[in-house]
Amino acid sequence: MKHMRYLLIAISILFISIPNAKAEGEYIGSDWRDKGMLLVYSPRYFGPSAFPVPELRTALVPSCFEVELQGRYHYYTGDKTTDLFARLMIPVVKKRVGVEITAIIKEKYKLTPETRDERNAVDIELPPHESYQGDIVISSLFQVLQSEKWVDIMASLALKTASGGRLCDARFTDAVTYWMDVTVGKDLLKNERKTAVLRMQAMVGFYCWMTNDIIHRQNDATSFSIGFTGFYRHFTLSCNFSGFYGYKNNGDRPLILRNNLTYEFKKNRMSFRYNHGMKDYLYDNYSVGYTRCF
Repeated sequence: MKHMRYLLIAISILFISIPNAKAEGEYIGSDWRDKGMLLVYSPRYFGPSAFPVPELRTALVPSCFEVELQGRYHYYTGDKTTDLFARLMIPVVKKRVGVEITAIIKEKYKLTPETRDERNAVDIELPPHESYQGDIVISSLFQVLQSEKWVDIMASLALKTASGGRLCDARFTDAVTYWMDVTVGKDLLKNERKTAVLRMQAMVGFYCWMTNDIIHRQNDATSFSIGFTGFYRHFTLSCNFSGFYGYKNNGDRPLILRNNLTYEFKKNRMSFRYNHGMKDYLYDNYSVGYTRCF
């Protein structure tokens, strides 16, 4: 019952914090959709959070409730974006099944005129006194195998809703996206007390999103990731190389080098992240996060 109370409070805070979506016509007039068919539905021509590249996990379903907030800065010469990111992890069956909910609570951006024109966007920044919400992603995690002798295997299925705003400025797609993947993990080195561990993970999956192309209504991609995680006492350092490979080759092949340093004290975690974008992912990302476990 205590965990359920924490869960209800966390869900309430998460969704009350998300501003109400506004009709795009309220921003720039009812004729903005005349330019909608010129948008290119791929990571290269949208905002930094429109096409989430799947995270590489440890291949283990978390065993406790987690609530996380991140302040993030996305840098690209033609687009500077800040946002507030929220995450809720719910262990449905301890160490076996989990549900994760993430959301972009608030975002601000500033485009150069050149980037606006390249993306066929309308404005270079959000009009004064306006706000909009980002997408919500719901992921289900399943522990397929957990074995110290062999490997750990986890499967996941994620759905991104069409709740994000500012399609007119190519911030979010206003279209459903889903992906599914399998992650394999194995401890390579560890001491007897398990206070120092080096772990390797790899992931492969399928990624699909709806587009505005009247002939090819969706784009399909293969997602992948490989990386290492080091644990030492209260510190965790993870580095991985992630991306997906779309079949249209219209800016749909993003790559990211992710780095995350976490310090854990009692049931609290502070994290510092730096992600370097490559190929069709144009941004470098910096973030600071706080996680509370229950």
